[in-house]
Amino acid sequence: MRVRPLTPQDLPAYLALRQALWPEGGGDPEEVEALLQDPRQAAFVAEEEGLLLGLVEVSLRPYAEGCETSPVGYLEGLYVLPTFRRRGVARLLVQEAEAWARAQGCQEMASDAELSNLLGQEVHRHLGYEEVERLVCFRKAL
Repeated sequence: MRVRPLTPQDLPAYLALRQALWPEGGGDPEEVEALLQDPRQAAFVAEEEGLLLGLVEVSLRPYAEGCETSPVGYLEGLYVLPTFRRRGVARLLVQEAEAWARAQGCQEMASDAELSNLLGQEVHRHLGYEEVERLVCFRKAL
């Protein structure tokens, strides 16, 4: 298995992984095309024998909750196919994202997981991330 940057040739398989991660619009090819063109963002894939096993998307943000430096590397999305979980794929993807952020001058990484996403929270802790805040969002129709 190897981790490498996303290429345009990966898009069909990559979009399927994104759709599994974000069912409400993760399969938007224009969004991924924009990501590939933006120097403040990067995407990496884990690949084995031509099969994409997982993805990580990382960006630079000016700040993030609990961080003291700027810019901050931010894990925007992390996904591994269920049959390849618990094999170190997520760790390798996140290490690549962290190396990219370090190369961009970041001293800290941040991320988030929804309160209901207990698996995501567990993965973050397992990868060495510490919880710094909980957030409840509200809306009101006008």
